[in-house]
Amino acid sequence: ELSQEAFYRAYKHFDQLNSKGKFFPWFYQILRNLCFSHLRKRRVRRDYQVRNSECGVRSNDRESSSQSEIRDAQSDEIADHFDPEMVAERNESKDRIWRAISQLDEKHREVIVLRHFQDMSYDEMAKMLFCNRGTVTSRLFYARQRLKEILDHEKGGQEQ
Repeated sequence: ELSQEAFYRAYKHFDQLNSKGKFFPWFYQILRNLCFSHLRKRRVRRDYQVRNSECGVRSNDRESSSQSEIRDAQSDEIADHFDPEMVAERNESKDRIWRAISQLDEKHREVIVLRHFQDMSYDEMAKMLFCNRGTVTSRLFYARQRLKEILDHEKGGQEQ
């Protein structure tokens, strides 16, 4: 479906490809953007379903003590989820991480997002990026290493 949509968009916007531009990189960018949009939408739906199932936890008179403990832990987790202080801390952490990710070059940012935010496997990433699994592994290693450097530097700068 996504490839059909990509071909349709390429046909519809063919006039935007400049005369010296190469078709494949331009088309790949269209396809890549469609894939990211699709994955983002799928992720939002999945997160919404998980949250709804967590909120729908019901107790009954015959629940075991372990079921009760699980329910209580989930309730605490949900309460923490809406605690203003916890929300502020999470938002601050997310902002720090996204700022650091935005400082990565495109190929490293791409593998971080695909792996950690879209939950893609190494093989899925390799297919999507048109490279082998070893390249994905290497990029991910160096991306994580660079992220750590950026976050450590930012943390050090805040303490001074």
